[in-house]
Amino acid sequence: MRFYVILTALFLSMIMTGCSSTKGLTKEEKAAKEAALREAIEKREFTVDVNRMSPMSGRSQALTSPYSLEIKGDRVKSYLPYYGRAYSVPYGGGDGLNFEAEITGYKLSYDAKGKAVVEFETKTKEDRYGFRLEIFPNGSTSIHVTSVNRQAISFQGTATDRKGR
Repeated sequence: MRFYVILTALFLSMIMTGCSSTKGLTKEEKAAKEAALREAIEKREFTVDVNRMSPMSGRSQALTSPYSLEIKGDRVKSYLPYYGRAYSVPYGGGDGLNFEAEITGYKLSYDAKGKAVVEFETKTKEDRYGFRLEIFPNGSTSIHVTSVNRQAISFQGTATDRKGR
């Protein structure tokens, strides 16, 4: 019995030591990263690397391929998967959420805790889309996409400035 107690204590101390040595960023580095991301959002020069999708009907799924949403000034480049009900699409399924288009109605606001909310619309030859991004100061991002011809879908990922910070 005593052997198990010692073994458990040793194991826990190794875990605690490992956690403290990989603490992450200092307060200054964290503040600089948050400031760089905020500036990129305000300049409309940021990318969201998406790692999870949540269709309206179906389970949330982790994404293993690199998907992203990129904002460059007054343009959006969407490379996102789509899974859900389509009401009216071209033969073969069309391009879905893979497009580059002009942004209209761009709105940016911040809540009291520093979360950025970005809303905009865009139109392609196939559909009209509404995007709502909630970007937390640490870069964690939620994207909600509505469309005229498809069921809504949400994504989760991480926002970075154009330099990858």
